[in-house]
Amino acid sequence: MIAPLEQVWNAIDPERLQRTLMEMIDIYSPSGKEEDIQLYLEEHLAATGIPVLRQEVEEERYNLISIMGKGEPSLYLVGHVDTVAAWDIDEYAAVEEWGVVRGLGAADMKGGCAAMVEAWLALATLPEVERPSLGLLLVVGEEENGDGSARFLQETVPEWVVIGEPTSMLPAFSHYGYMEVALTTQGRRTHSSLPELGHNAIESMLRVLLLLERLPLFDQEKGQLVYSIREMSSARAGFVVPDRCEAWIDLHLSPLLDPAVVRREVEKVIEKARSSIKGLALEVGFEFEAGGYQMDLKNSMVEILEDAYPRLNLPLNFVPFRSHSDGNLFFQAGSQPLILGPGSLETAHTAEEQTSLAEVEAAARVYTALALGHAGAGRKV
Repeated sequence: MIAPLEQVWNAIDPERLQRTLMEMIDIYSPSGKEEDIQLYLEEHLAATGIPVLRQEVEEERYNLISIMGKGEPSLYLVGHVDTVAAWDIDEYAAVEEWGVVRGLGAADMKGGCAAMVEAWLALATLPEVERPSLGLLLVVGEEENGDGSARFLQETVPEWVVIGEPTSMLPAFSHYGYMEVALTTQGRRTHSSLPELGHNAIESMLRVLLLLERLPLFDQEKGQLVYSIREMSSARAGFVVPDRCEAWIDLHLSPLLDPAVVRREVEKVIEKARSSIKGLALEVGFEFEAGGYQMDLKNSMVEILEDAYPRLNLPLNFVPFRSHSDGNLFFQAGSQPLILGPGSLETAHTAEEQTSLAEVEAAARVYTALALGHAGAGRKV
């Protein structure tokens, strides 16, 4: 026997949820330095009496795993507790105004994590025999290389995962792929007043980037690929012509675009650059790549959402997730990921990062509906 959905929704505490979110944002937890927030969450979850296990990723870095119900769960709620580094170490903390919470990680993804924790606390109020079989996984390292999720997947590959990345509460059963390309040009340093005697590495890099931009595959109006020059830096010492320039490029691939196809096209442009740009000395590294995916919308999770969303007056529109996330890792390992959480990518990683308390509360309710619905109950009350 599993309790009706409305009973669990009544156990969700909006004030506790807001407090959890604000306290989580106030704990600075950039990738690699997640221990403080994991200690906070561990204590928070331990109050339910359900065991919380540490899964070591490396020294002083660990995932948190908790399981309720009987047997190994086929559904996990998954959130990453790390953030990017603060844009201003004095201004990253939480500020709430008119139901909107601003602060580092508010959208990506402490809002989603707080909603999952609140959903967990609400479900934990049920007698043991009425709890769904469900796992909660709070991972480290997503903003860097996904080492927390990769560690978890070494031991466990659930059938389903719900990942609370910011989607403005629009479910994403399809996901963009991602590639990271590093370019380095070498030049010859001379005094800045005599550029004709040297070779400017920045000028070489700009010519390479212009060739890449003209690649038909990179036409952003066609929507196959999102191309972004993330970083560019050069040797800055002295009043000289720079002899080195580095650029990092992010490529977000539409769900069915194969990274191998993109890599081959980029390699063709690089060969063209080497033959057409005078004196070019160029190194290229394909530092990371992960394919996207597109799942069939005829599945049990969609049915649960079709029941829950009208009750919450939420629009049910299915969208692809345009950024990289641990969803790529889970899909490649054999899980079926649903990306769904409060907040939006538009403000994530910026000084204006924010999410609304209404969306965070709605997320907690949707997560409980998915947990109960997946367990075979809670669809009709």
